[in-house]
Amino acid sequence: MKLLALDTATEACSAAVWVDGAVLERYELAPRRHAALILPMLEAVLAEAGLSVKQLDAIAVGRGPGAFTGVRIAIGIAQGIAFAADLPVAPISTLAALALGAAREFGYSHLAAALDARMGEVYWGAYAVTGHTVELLGEEQCCPPTAVAAPPGDWFGAGSGWLAYPEALAQRLATKNWQGNRYPRAGDVAWLAAAPGRRSDWVSADQALPVYLRNRVANRPAAHPR
Repeated sequence: MKLLALDTATEACSAAVWVDGAVLERYELAPRRHAALILPMLEAVLAEAGLSVKQLDAIAVGRGPGAFTGVRIAIGIAQGIAFAADLPVAPISTLAALALGAAREFGYSHLAAALDARMGEVYWGAYAVTGHTVELLGEEQCCPPTAVAAPPGDWFGAGSGWLAYPEALAQRLATKNWQGNRYPRAGDVAWLAAAPGRRSDWVSADQALPVYLRNRVANRPAAHPR
């Protein structure tokens, strides 16, 4: 299987190619530069892999939640490439990708992913991670840090929400183990898209929709690249 993946939902910008379990990735922390960086990154990983878009099986994309503009950029580019090459799209939760990357780096199996959503809220998801399989426990939500919830367990926190609201989140989970300088990566988006059984979640380009979690932007259409 060959996948092209991208994520621009947070301060990080990344692109990756996944070929039968091998990942080539470009990653940069670049707030407000995603639109300028992501296409060259995609071209670079394809060139490094020696692949053309027509050789791909699908486009994997971080579908949110995250920054409104960043999510729209990723979905719009993924749709544009998929339409042009007649490929399906694998929309992947940015919170799940964050959890997978943090589990691999820090060795925990229960990850509490929190991204700073501004306005006193976080994008939140609690996950059980086994290998490259990520299971959502409960629901993803946008809520105040004092309202997050997770089942009892030994949790590790990951994401910018932990930097913004460390005390409130730690009290809710009764943990002091967290890393705030963690962001979703395209390589992990690709791993999740390629997971056994996930192919049934692939959709046509027009059905690849952003997930904002905030109701006031939930119905806005994604931007298409020009």
